[in-house]
Amino acid sequence: MYSLAIYIYMFCVNLVAIFNRKARLLMVGHSKTYDILRSGIHEGDNIIWFHAASLGEFEQGRPLIEKIRENHPEYKILLTFFSPSGYEVRKDYKGADVICYLPFDTKLNARKFMRIAKPKMAFFIKYEFWQNYLTALHHRGIPVYSVASIFRPNQIFFRWYGHKYRNVLRTFAHLFVQNQKSVDLLRTLNVTNTSIVGDTRLDRVLQIKEQAKELPLCEAFAKSPLSQSGSSILVAGSSWQPDEDIIIDYFNSHPNQRLIVAPHVVSDSHLAEIEGKLQRPAVRYSQATAETAAEAHCLIIDCYGLLSSIYRYATVAYVGGGFGAGIHNVPEAAVYGVPVIIGPNNQKFREARKLIELGGCFEIHNSEEYSSVIDMLTSQPDSLIKASTASADYIKANAGAVDMIYNYVFKG
Repeated sequence: MYSLAIYIYMFCVNLVAIFNRKARLLMVGHSKTYDILRSGIHEGDNIIWFHAASLGEFEQGRPLIEKIRENHPEYKILLTFFSPSGYEVRKDYKGADVICYLPFDTKLNARKFMRIAKPKMAFFIKYEFWQNYLTALHHRGIPVYSVASIFRPNQIFFRWYGHKYRNVLRTFAHLFVQNQKSVDLLRTLNVTNTSIVGDTRLDRVLQIKEQAKELPLCEAFAKSPLSQSGSSILVAGSSWQPDEDIIIDYFNSHPNQRLIVAPHVVSDSHLAEIEGKLQRPAVRYSQATAETAAEAHCLIIDCYGLLSSIYRYATVAYVGGGFGAGIHNVPEAAVYGVPVIIGPNNQKFREARKLIELGGCFEIHNSEEYSSVIDMLTSQPDSLIKASTASADYIKANAGAVDMIYNYVFKG
């Protein structure tokens, strides 16, 4: 049944690729995988294989990749992606020796991949449970580890019809999970080779903070007289239209707030839509100078790759996505010790839920709740300090997953 589903999926992707760019990138990428493997892997190479579905999972695995690379130069790192949104962004990543797409999970592909790659060990990040690849690794005696995985009762493993797929879990040498609930669920299936290590993303955001980029335009915006005269700065990251409607409505009527908005979708039409809603002076990052940035009330980030460094300028951060499919990266903002505001769709995000409990993060459902939270944080210094401290302390206290995984695998 599983293999049939994979072949049906392959057929659908091939069909959609005719008119869908993302699907087309996937199919073209798959066609090059084995050539990339043959040219990058040679007889005698010691390969450690990391697989990430997309960019978010890669960021979770990245600090572990870099720790292994630093301490074990005798290994070559093979990095595979399933999604174009991961591969196309990180195909030139210098921390890996070979980077390619992972072909669809058929038995034939799994056997062919193993024959060429011959990994010594493998790490699958978070939700990656490809049955045929994992079975092929297991049959060859290659240890494979699940990193930063999290389990919920509605996953197929725990459903009455999921008994055949449960065997996938027994192919792992060890599962490094995020919470006790995952351990308890796995124990109901007699899977006990688990350790609670938390989320490697917390190690990654600390790493990002240490490597934060110098941003002269944001520096000019944050240090201008407008920001030094009792104003607060809201940094809205990965925002979508419902987020922006709430944020901009408040911003327009509160001259003591300055705004940096980094929308999730950077397109001319969306940027123009944002500009059309603003009733105060704004400038796009790509068009700004130090002078115009300092004079603007709103700085619109119209490029990618800067947000993780921009959060450090925030008095309060807003992380978008909570009025849609789900919030984006809360720890990326919290690591700077700033309170974070999010929308209601956050139940699947452990760090966000914990930060809400600790008082470093605030869930809002509408513009009235947003106004109440912002007013409280910006008018009550004690509340701001308490929330900021909760954010910073949570990240520091819960980092360290990478060291725990590394020590288990390499130091026994």
